[in-house]
Amino acid sequence: MQNTPPRPILQIQRNDRRYPARLNDLYDPPSQIFIQGDACLLTMPMIAIVGSRIASVSGLRLAACFAQGLSKAGVLVISGLARGIDGAAHRAVLELGQDHLTAAVCGTGLDIAYPKEHLGLARAISQQGALISELPLGAGPKPCHFPRRNRLIAALALGVVVIEAAERSGSLITARLAADMGREVFALPGAINNPLSGGCHRLIQQGAKLVCSPKEVLEELIF
Repeated sequence: MQNTPPRPILQIQRNDRRYPARLNDLYDPPSQIFIQGDACLLTMPMIAIVGSRIASVSGLRLAACFAQGLSKAGVLVISGLARGIDGAAHRAVLELGQDHLTAAVCGTGLDIAYPKEHLGLARAISQQGALISELPLGAGPKPCHFPRRNRLIAALALGVVVIEAAERSGSLITARLAADMGREVFALPGAINNPLSGGCHRLIQQGAKLVCSPKEVLEELIF
């Protein structure tokens, strides 16, 4: 894959038939999106996996387990290319081989990898899935970009699975936006004294579905 030339970056306007219809559920759908990879993937059923950037070993394993289980069922696994849970989910799908696809929504322009150590991961996703952003080329990482990225993840997905999230986590923003748009929200429980479980427990208290396996997610979404 290292010798494969990079795919072109496409600009898709809102009036383009390739524009994902689910983004229109946002109160502020982007007027355009950029995609590097297979634009046809935008019509696939997507499930998001999100969680802590500073994840535990157990959390990373769970992210990989859920990502592979969902991908084997024919779902496009989508996440945000961040450290921790996001990266583990993307990598787990890529490890399954070319027939399994993942998409990353980026908080930068698609010519900039963030975090920098995920440059190789981003390139692999562009070849075995798609990179997506509403930001123009050259746009670097800014704090305001990531909540906007999260809203795109929430809109594109049929459901959001939260694995390890603290009480004040960006993953909770994604989950709440998803719930507001009528998407399903799933959360994995953890030990009551684990700060990385606090956000998941709060979501469950607020109505998210407690899940312990990819099968439970798939059954809820009727796959």
